[in-house]
Amino acid sequence: MAFKGKLEKVDDCRYRIPVSYQSGIMAQHGLKMNVPGLIYADDRMIEAIRSDDSPEQVANVATLPGIVGNSIAMPDIHHGYGFAIGGVAAFDTDEGIISPGGVGYDINCGVRMLRSDLHFGDVKDRIDRLINAIFANVPCGVGSQGKIRLSHSDLTRVLEKGARWAVENGYGWPDDLEVTEEEGGIEGADASTVSDTARKRGAGQLGTLGAGNHFLEIQRVDEIYDEAKARAYGITGRDQIVIMIHTGSRGCGHQICTDYLEVMRRANRKYNIPLIDRELSCAPASSEEGRQYFAAMNCGANFAWANRQMILHWVRESFEQVMKRSAHDMGLHQIYDIAHNIAKIEEHEYEGRTRRLVVHRKGATRAFGPGNPHIPAKYRAVGQPVLIPGDMGTASYLLAGTEKAMRETFGSSCHGAGRQLSRTAARKRHPTETVFNELKAKNIYIQAKSRKVVSEEAPGAYKDIDAVVDISNRAGIASKVVRLVPVGVAKG
Repeated sequence: MAFKGKLEKVDDCRYRIPVSYQSGIMAQHGLKMNVPGLIYADDRMIEAIRSDDSPEQVANVATLPGIVGNSIAMPDIHHGYGFAIGGVAAFDTDEGIISPGGVGYDINCGVRMLRSDLHFGDVKDRIDRLINAIFANVPCGVGSQGKIRLSHSDLTRVLEKGARWAVENGYGWPDDLEVTEEEGGIEGADASTVSDTARKRGAGQLGTLGAGNHFLEIQRVDEIYDEAKARAYGITGRDQIVIMIHTGSRGCGHQICTDYLEVMRRANRKYNIPLIDRELSCAPASSEEGRQYFAAMNCGANFAWANRQMILHWVRESFEQVMKRSAHDMGLHQIYDIAHNIAKIEEHEYEGRTRRLVVHRKGATRAFGPGNPHIPAKYRAVGQPVLIPGDMGTASYLLAGTEKAMRETFGSSCHGAGRQLSRTAARKRHPTETVFNELKAKNIYIQAKSRKVVSEEAPGAYKDIDAVVDISNRAGIASKVVRLVPVGVAKG
């Protein structure tokens, strides 16, 4: 359903939904926008965004209690559950809410990137063997089961410690944690708030890639835009090999979201929070229900960080098996790991004072600028690495967070290309064999558990990643550092 409201052009990269906008359903519920909507897009992109209801979702979020600043949408915005995917919204911790719809089902779906001392010439003739080894060592696919079985007490420690549990048990290196958001384990996680069903769904899936848009890619550096920042991140030249891991909290996070959506629906009635859409179900951030969801969501986030940590370990082992060299010798060091779907309590300057806010990022990436104490010390001079995956046939990006993002978007940027076709439409328009042939023509080797997923995740199913990243760069909310292109892909 196309958005019929007025969109005011702010500049070449921004459009505003004025606070005066009121849809018919808002009027029926007696609701108004508390803050404007702000969409990052150019003239060409805004027409595609207007064609679905994602701007309406941006406006709906603006009606929620305690929202601060703007209801924000990144250039990869598309329809989501309650909140649009590509949405950012911050709420006062005392007066505002917390909502599972602002995080999503795949809690801490995120990206981890490794650099290496290898160049394309070193691996060109071994890409198929490397991907095959990764495909064998990292379980993937719908409902995939991990290689380890966790006891009840082990799973509790995973939920409360995250990647730290994995490193303590031999899956990775201690310095991986130094370059992971929240050092791989966010505080405030309480495993007692996670249901037995969520535990059961997660217990067998730790260390698995999953399916859908999750992937593991071997990439080469295609272009460097900022050599100083690239060097700070460990990127030294074109054709350098990097590895990108994109996955989340699997069935554990999905069940946590499912469980707490029902809790939030009851909380809405209890606290008499007016809603324009039941998918926006929420509770006061300071309420018992809000605190319980936050604690459980943090457990889901920690599960995801542990999941990517274990996959990283098996990627290193795969390279060792094929290249016959140690991971240390190949320089397989992590650049960063970043969450995409999460709500976090952060302090931000707003209207001349520091505010404690619950910042919801749903399909959006944290992009903290230089000097921020919450990013690794080694990156503070240049800003936080921002990892933006594309699709398996085009490009991905490494960007840097900016001070402007801190002022405008609560330190946030886009998280990927963003879908433009439903999975059903993608299957019809992009037959599997056609996609395989297109990738082969680009010298991209692929292994996939499901032929259907190859069609669903075809490059044509997504927006132009170069255009999406260009908006973030021109708007100043993340600066381009490195462009990467895939040479090998493992999909579920």
